[in-house]
Amino acid sequence: MRKFLTIVFLLALAVGYTALFSATDLARAETYYFRLTQETVNIFWNSDGTQSLDYVLVFENSPTADNLAYVDLGLPNGNFDMGTIYADVDGKPITDITTSGYQGSGSGVALGLGNYAIRPGKVGRVHAFVGVIQKVLYEDSSDNTYASAVFAPVTFGSQYMYGETDLTVTFHLPPGMAPEEPRWHEDKTADGFPKQPSSVYDAESRVTYTWRNAHADASKQYTFGASFPLKYVPESAIVRVTFIDVILGGILMIVGATSELCIPVLVIGGFFGLVGLSAYSDRKRRMQYLPPKISIEGHGIKRGLTAIEAAVLMEQPPDSILTMILFALIKKNAAEVVSREPLEIKKIEPMPEDLRYYEKEFINAFDEKGAARRRALQDTMIHLIRAVSEKMKGFSRKETMAYYEDIRKRAWAQVEAANTPEVRSQKFDEVMEWTMLDRDFNDRTRDVFRHQPVYVPVWWGRYDPGYHRHTATPSFNRPSAPSISSGGGLPSVPGADFAASMVTGVQNFAGSVIGNVNDFTSRVTQSTNPVPVSTSSGGSGGGGRSGGSSCACACACAGCACACAGGGR
Repeated sequence: MRKFLTIVFLLALAVGYTALFSATDLARAETYYFRLTQETVNIFWNSDGTQSLDYVLVFENSPTADNLAYVDLGLPNGNFDMGTIYADVDGKPITDITTSGYQGSGSGVALGLGNYAIRPGKVGRVHAFVGVIQKVLYEDSSDNTYASAVFAPVTFGSQYMYGETDLTVTFHLPPGMAPEEPRWHEDKTADGFPKQPSSVYDAESRVTYTWRNAHADASKQYTFGASFPLKYVPESAIVRVTFIDVILGGILMIVGATSELCIPVLVIGGFFGLVGLSAYSDRKRRMQYLPPKISIEGHGIKRGLTAIEAAVLMEQPPDSILTMILFALIKKNAAEVVSREPLEIKKIEPMPEDLRYYEKEFINAFDEKGAARRRALQDTMIHLIRAVSEKMKGFSRKETMAYYEDIRKRAWAQVEAANTPEVRSQKFDEVMEWTMLDRDFNDRTRDVFRHQPVYVPVWWGRYDPGYHRHTATPSFNRPSAPSISSGGGLPSVPGADFAASMVTGVQNFAGSVIGNVNDFTSRVTQSTNPVPVSTSSGGSGGGGRSGGSSCACACACAGCACACAGGGR
């Protein structure tokens, strides 16, 4: 489906591109012919999340051409403030700056040179400054704590120009940033430019990245990018693409295919659909933390995995896996919960000798606080994922997953088949770790125990700090007097309260320990299954291209070739 949408989008774009430029070409004089000897653009990424642009364009008009009277300056999008635009020719201000006269594609302004038009055989320096452009930053696709800033300089139609251009692009990042914080993007389409930009502080002590190619082709689209921590700009400045964009894009494509406005609407629909689908796929991609090599099928089933390792193989959410580890430690009498909200646990000395490596790392992580604890738990997940990947070498993931899925089903069947509350409670205690492989564990637990008492296991007091075995007083949401089982001597509690306490424990783990599950998983994925450098690259750690900003015109993929083209005339 994704491939189909991409093909449809590219076909529509090609048709739209041809239609747009055929109309534009008719309006232009055929004798416009010049060389752009120099193009210098400074892009200021401001602390309020806006962008400012400063262009210097040096034109050498052909002796056989007409006066170069207008320059179309393509801009990233239509969210610019006309009142902040200034332009001059050889230092002489011009005032004919309009959007209505713009004949390039996408958004932009026409600069009317007036009395300072560049005559045949002459050289002229056009300078333009745009003070405020909004909605130019996106969430970095490989690290959602970073903003992605991507820009493509204005291009000119090859039919109007000849020769090479000395092209320099400089990013001025938001102030207050340390040199090691930002990351540049590598773009393999930027032929002739250094892979690593030069970096210095500017006069305002901003970190800058500069790319230069003295032999550039000003009719070719070059894209440059950098990422920096979100904390340097307001959250409201980040443009986020939602799954709704996919739906809207699909609707527009259908409408466009059946209307008289087929070409432009199909282009727009394809654009939004592709951008939205790309963003949605990227979010899904971040949750896939297993490395690709684990999907290279071997033969046979890998037996002997623990329930926790099987959960990793099935790519269960990290909060579920870490909760499974917590219960394993509690059942082994290695840890106890001292606070449920926020979740705090402590070791029980002496520690059992049979703890697994991931259980030791987990309990040690709780010696830390806040962000340090989250990083330690991320390391635990990374080590666990790599260990499972190593164990799966030569084995079939598909067959192995089916094997452990069958164990999960049989575990639940044993619990549900028990004909007394005592036996059901005992069976659940025995196979609980396997039932937790169920992605519907929360609802299934509620359904199974809703209408009968549960005889709490011996470890329950270590899980629920409000429960005291010697007084048989459980701490649940509503008051309920425990009863004593005549068979096992263990106190019982209402099944609904038991299920609620189990479910709440899992939810508390996500909310009070690891924070946002998507963010946590994304950071794990960066280590275990990173995005390839060729699609999301950076010089120091890799900054990903954002989901909806692949060029200065705030478009995606091949759309830049159309939306970013402005031209002199």
